[in-house]
Amino acid sequence: MYLPDFFNLAKGFHQHFRLVVANTEALRQEAYHIRHQVYCEELGWEAVRPDRLETDAHDANALHLLIQACVGDVFIGCVRLVLVDAHNPAQPLPFEDACAHSLDRSLCDPTRLPRKKIAEVSRLAVIARYRRRRGEAGRPVSVNDENFGSVDNPRFPYIPVGLYLGILELARLHGLSTLFMLTEPHLASHFGKFGVSIIQIGTAVEHRGSRIPSMMQAESVLNGMSRLVRPLYKAIAQDVAESMGNMARAS
Repeated sequence: MYLPDFFNLAKGFHQHFRLVVANTEALRQEAYHIRHQVYCEELGWEAVRPDRLETDAHDANALHLLIQACVGDVFIGCVRLVLVDAHNPAQPLPFEDACAHSLDRSLCDPTRLPRKKIAEVSRLAVIARYRRRRGEAGRPVSVNDENFGSVDNPRFPYIPVGLYLGILELARLHGLSTLFMLTEPHLASHFGKFGVSIIQIGTAVEHRGSRIPSMMQAESVLNGMSRLVRPLYKAIAQDVAESMGNMARAS
């Protein structure tokens, strides 16, 4: 990537990728298939399944997002946003069970927040050939210093950042204000490079490696986003709106 191109992230993103809201069963199955490839076949974190679809009980109560490569129109990654059960709002989100004893509730207590306004980001996964940088083969997706290249040869981690920004836009459209997640220890510092604030709210837990309970305040992230990344966010928001609009027209 040449330096002038680096400063037009929206153009760079749309030259290679687009985001698609998985709002049909066929599209959700694309996400489940990617998850099976990554979590079951490549990483061995879940058992291989005959239907090659990795699903769990939270999928029915989640919003799903895909990233598609423009070359070949192949779906290459996914993420989901698990919502609170509308019929049982007190039911914990998955991270609340996993981090029951590690959360610092003086920083944030999910049980005291309006339950309809919170959600959990999870099942972020990218197929192997799009994450084969040094040290990434054993992770479902990653953001590290190498993803940004060097001063002379800058790069940008379009895929993970695109998925996170797409989830933020889905959250905004659904009136969600606080997003929780279990992240790799250094994710907050990497995302901080472009004004996305991920806040640690507890001590590390063991969950397929060391993971930090963290949160994003959607409005604060959107307001604090750097000028470099804001056009990329607008391009991603356009993708989200178009894919949701296509579904509305089809119905």
